[in-house]
Amino acid sequence: MKYYLIVGEASGDLHASHLMRALQQHDPQASFRFFGGDLMSAVGGTRVRHYRELAYMGFVPVLMHLRTIFCNMAMCKRDISTWAPDVVILVDYPGFNLDIARYVHAHTHIPVYYYISPKIWAWKEWRIRRIRRDVSEMFSILPFEVPFYEQRHHYPIHYVGNPTADEVRSFRASYHETRADYGSRHGIDDRPIIALLAGSRRQEIKDNLPAMLAATEQLLARRGWTGRYQMVLAGAPSIDDAYYAPFTAGHAVTLVRNETYALLTHSVAALVTSGTATLETALFGVPQAVCYRTPVPRLIRFAFNHIIKVRYISLVNLIADAEVVPELMADRFTQTDIGTWLERILPGGTGRAPMLAGYAEVARRLGDAVAPENAARIICQLLRAGASGAGAGSGGSRP
Repeated sequence: MKYYLIVGEASGDLHASHLMRALQQHDPQASFRFFGGDLMSAVGGTRVRHYRELAYMGFVPVLMHLRTIFCNMAMCKRDISTWAPDVVILVDYPGFNLDIARYVHAHTHIPVYYYISPKIWAWKEWRIRRIRRDVSEMFSILPFEVPFYEQRHHYPIHYVGNPTADEVRSFRASYHETRADYGSRHGIDDRPIIALLAGSRRQEIKDNLPAMLAATEQLLARRGWTGRYQMVLAGAPSIDDAYYAPFTAGHAVTLVRNETYALLTHSVAALVTSGTATLETALFGVPQAVCYRTPVPRLIRFAFNHIIKVRYISLVNLIADAEVVPELMADRFTQTDIGTWLERILPGGTGRAPMLAGYAEVARRLGDAVAPENAARIICQLLRAGASGAGAGSGGSRP
């Protein structure tokens, strides 16, 4: 069968590449055409556009590149119609992908499957109307999305497991380096490690890393623990060392690049900027405080309390539906609060055991299904049923 996939950023490229490999296992005749990245290209097929030609973030960059965005969108629609795939598979990136879904639904008979749901439970919930109309099947990687779609909006979906949980399980099963060997490779001594995961984007690092460093040093000095722990900073793949230098100058911190999972394996606690990293940290069993500086903090707090549709910002708390990890954002993002929570989650701290118990519940809710394998199996079953005359049907039809 012919699969047309569309992603708009690096994480989508990763998840789609895994899905493509799984589809090949279930459909040896699979052929791919896609808007994607290098990881998808490594699997095979024809890349029509690189996601870097789509991924413009923020109001001004989008405004400046509107012509390019519209040209890419029009080209994608023509390309789908010309190639006539058996299915179009969209991966997150709703601003672009929901427009493609509308076109495919209105002008073709090609089913549209969505792998990794847009986060409409947080904002733009009205998009459910477009999803219900234009998307044949939704494949979710977050268990709390099931009641959101099925109970709140009466739109059945498939929870297929969580790719981050898959990746962490796979790493932990294959990684056997000792703490001593890890330290030797990076010039890290045998003191317990406090990991700093300050984000993957320059602005996130600029906003969060200075406070993380200052709060940790302030706590260690106040408690007389300056020589007891050491800080190790996880370098983001797309950020070069020179960008970190002004923030780390004068601080006793070691920068380790492209080894976040190994770092978490050997850490006793972490300060983490919100995102997938919070879930990864939880799955490695490392107590954490979520730190996320925002502009106009009081306004953000008001919006969070009265406009945004979710109670939490971290995936850990969203999955648990409880405050497992502290969310030090907006007006709660202070050096004092960061230091207070770090002390609670270090060995011997009062917050450590309850957090680890909460992590166990998160892991239980995620389950142990391998997301791309599970999704590929269902996709192939649905398409074969449709080819035999049963039809893929509307959202949520089950194999």
